[in-house]
Amino acid sequence: MSIRERLSGNEAIATAMRQINPDVFAMFPITPSTEIPQYYAQYVADGLVDTEFICVESEHSSLSACLGAEAAGCRAVTATSSAGLSYMNEVLYVAASLRLPVVLAVSCRALTGPININHDYSDSMAERDSGFIQLYGENNQEVYDNYLMAHRIAEHPDVRLPLMVCEDGFITSHAIENIELEEDEAVQSFVGEYHPRDYLLKTENPLAVGPYGVSAYYMEARVAQAQAMINAKKVILDVSAEFAERFGRSYGFFEAYRMEDAKLAMVIMGSSAGTAKTCVDELRDKGVKAGLIKVRVFRPFPGEELKEALKNCLAVAVMDKSEGFSSCGGPLFAETASACINLDRRPKMIDIVYGLGGRDFTVKAGEEVYQRLAAIAETGETGPVYSHLGQREA
Repeated sequence: MSIRERLSGNEAIATAMRQINPDVFAMFPITPSTEIPQYYAQYVADGLVDTEFICVESEHSSLSACLGAEAAGCRAVTATSSAGLSYMNEVLYVAASLRLPVVLAVSCRALTGPININHDYSDSMAERDSGFIQLYGENNQEVYDNYLMAHRIAEHPDVRLPLMVCEDGFITSHAIENIELEEDEAVQSFVGEYHPRDYLLKTENPLAVGPYGVSAYYMEARVAQAQAMINAKKVILDVSAEFAERFGRSYGFFEAYRMEDAKLAMVIMGSSAGTAKTCVDELRDKGVKAGLIKVRVFRPFPGEELKEALKNCLAVAVMDKSEGFSSCGGPLFAETASACINLDRRPKMIDIVYGLGGRDFTVKAGEEVYQRLAAIAETGETGPVYSHLGQREA
């Protein structure tokens, strides 16, 4: 039986962590993820969990401590944001290459510089090729649910990869929303205990691991890692199907909102999707065949599935809440355009970078995007493929 509650995204993640009761939580605070270890420290003090809670001197150290714990056969978690995630950069790649399924909660926040504590995806997108699975939530409910599924996905024997549960800094991390929590026993039954097959301190077959990959073996290790990311697609869907059966809330790689007959579509991520859905509803009331794809799983990227969802559209706007500095668009656009490259009839596609550093995204701004798509569909001319939305003009 679900429990009705009102929680922020950070407290929802901390609650999911408490229900799972990991072996190790290594923490170093950074805005806006600081509340997650803060809540968890209280759970430890109150005796609600038996987690080894480790305070370290940096984000590099917090993830390093998690790696040591995972290598020793423990279930380990941590949380971070922005520059903290960047400071972990080296260890992110180590975690993925060693196939250690750490679950990392990320309250996404703009990267310096200039210094900014508000939301965009420049931090998580900078680490998109680190080898971490990445799940993104639109609201607090989805963030909580993503976390409940995270360990099942990351620890699956066909995957064994670390995973980021990403939420929008302040927008979902601190805003309080109505949410349905599951009972502790139901969560523990769903997630299960962690029983890794091989780990360093296993007495039955103690292991030695050489961290240096010589040329004769490095590529094979990388290919195996890449195959694990491919395997993760099926596991994500399988875990989501079981989650829906148990708890009644369904998730896929993405949400296709009013896409059945859509000719104009927006591809977007996170909390901005809620605003965009309102825009789609208003346009539908006016007879405009508008639709929306909200990407939930960015790694592994659901290219084939997204291509199928967009194939009948005339014009598509990909909304990047991260500046790629590529001179031709952001990371979500690069992935989406690549997925559609071999369609026999491709939709005209543009990239719009928006919302950087917490800049507002409004229904009116969404309408401007769809107006531009309507003009593209009518004329066949895209105009600038790569542009910015919402900035003050010189």
